[in-house]
Amino acid sequence: MLAMENSCIDLDPNATCVLTSNERQFKMLNHTVGDDSQVRGHQRVPSDTKEFHEATKRDALLRLRKDLDNLLQTADDAKKTILQKEMCGFEALFHRFLQEDGPSVEWDRIQKLPQDAVKDYSSLKTPQESEIREMLNKLVVIKLNGGLGTSMGCHGPKSVIPVRNDLTFLDLTVQQIEHLNKTYGATVPLVLMNSFNTDDDTEKVIRKYKGFQVQIYTFNQSCYPRISRDSLLPVAKDFTIENDIEAWYPPGHGDFYQSFQNSGLLKKFLAEGREYCFLSNIDNLGATVDINILNRLLGDDRQGDKPIEFVMEVTDKTRADVKGGTLIHYENKLRLLEIAQVPKEHVDDFKSVKTFKFFNTNNIWARLESIERVLDAHTMNMEIIVNNKTLDNGMRVIQLETAVGAAMKCFDGGIGINVPRSRFLPVKKTSDLLLVMSNLYSLKYGSLVMSPQRMFPTTPLVKLGDNHFSKVKEFLGRFANIPDLIELDHLTVSGDVTFGRGVSLRGTVIIIANHGDRIDIPAGAILENKIVSGNMRILDH
Repeated sequence: MLAMENSCIDLDPNATCVLTSNERQFKMLNHTVGDDSQVRGHQRVPSDTKEFHEATKRDALLRLRKDLDNLLQTADDAKKTILQKEMCGFEALFHRFLQEDGPSVEWDRIQKLPQDAVKDYSSLKTPQESEIREMLNKLVVIKLNGGLGTSMGCHGPKSVIPVRNDLTFLDLTVQQIEHLNKTYGATVPLVLMNSFNTDDDTEKVIRKYKGFQVQIYTFNQSCYPRISRDSLLPVAKDFTIENDIEAWYPPGHGDFYQSFQNSGLLKKFLAEGREYCFLSNIDNLGATVDINILNRLLGDDRQGDKPIEFVMEVTDKTRADVKGGTLIHYENKLRLLEIAQVPKEHVDDFKSVKTFKFFNTNNIWARLESIERVLDAHTMNMEIIVNNKTLDNGMRVIQLETAVGAAMKCFDGGIGINVPRSRFLPVKKTSDLLLVMSNLYSLKYGSLVMSPQRMFPTTPLVKLGDNHFSKVKEFLGRFANIPDLIELDHLTVSGDVTFGRGVSLRGTVIIIANHGDRIDIPAGAILENKIVSGNMRILDH
């Protein structure tokens, strides 16, 4: 049964869905119909334009509630309690989506970052070795594991793509945590936030880690219904997700906080005496547990009486990162500013490396007690990302998402830490894969360490043509082995190009095979500050 007076789906008489202050105001509008409006079913005659818009919003919300209720009636009884919580979260998100009229940030009100807002990593102290075990036992490591490898031509979770020595992202993560636990006699757990896209495969894969000295937990982020852009109603007809997987989506990593609490793991770790979680994307191979940052939170480097509730690791912005989210000071708090929130006339300002010097690595440290407090107070009010999609049948849909870093403004005592670039090593494309597979790095206990032979700590800028290099299988087929990249600054490859064994690339190298032509870089070739174009074939004799 749908309880219209509540703003959640009321299948469980004990279930509640508490609104933020803005949502309460909207709820009041939902129940207040003035004398100058007539209600005929869902048809109203508004007195003015403002009332017309409010009436439209009320109608959208009422129709959504009815559809969500109908969907939940089709769900498996064993899953209804958790699905009810998820739909409650979706409805609250939809509430806020209806209310938003424009950019969530007024550009002229952005303030200069306070001097102590972003700490430099070099200022952090290294703790005494005798203190490390106790600090680690207050930590939970969480990896965002909801993405698929489809963009790189792979099936299943992205975390099971081999990235180095036939080891996957997940293998390397487990090695890192086990090394910490063995070295310091600690019990740091690893938690994977899966999505409905990755959960089944991940559960099968993690069985192979049973003999390792690391306790692995998993939970699923929410599964929300895509809504039609025209009707603002769910596309799904029932809760059998596998029958119409296009009708559902995982709502971004900002869903972590509520799903973590819903899973019971937040409560469990608090009961164990854990104090902080370290959260990062599983495809960021630089996001390892950092003892110095942990010492800032828990050890003798901690400053002041109040605990730090939220840390966002940022790093220096380069021209390759101009679209990345940045830290700003707004309404007396630090917050994340994404390019989607920026008014069009200020996009160039946002991209300026001089104006905004840092960008978000999505390595987040958050205090567990504070997460619980903010959730219980229903003040986890993150900006909504509206993602427009087109389904295979041509239907235009909307999915509403949030980003984990956007929660920073909801916490007290948040800071940024400007970390070395080495802590941001994401693998999003095969061009990133080329770097991490090369001799630029060595592997040590699951962590990538840059070669001391590299003169500069920055990584080369690599661009590989999408038509021939975008999928992992075809990418690997174009290299007899990975070239020597120690002295490489910039590489651009376009067209049908292959590389022989023992190739060395140095400085700036540009290789362009014209349409219909092919270039084979011969074995043992050394290309330094060279442009190669045209057609060059090497055939077996």
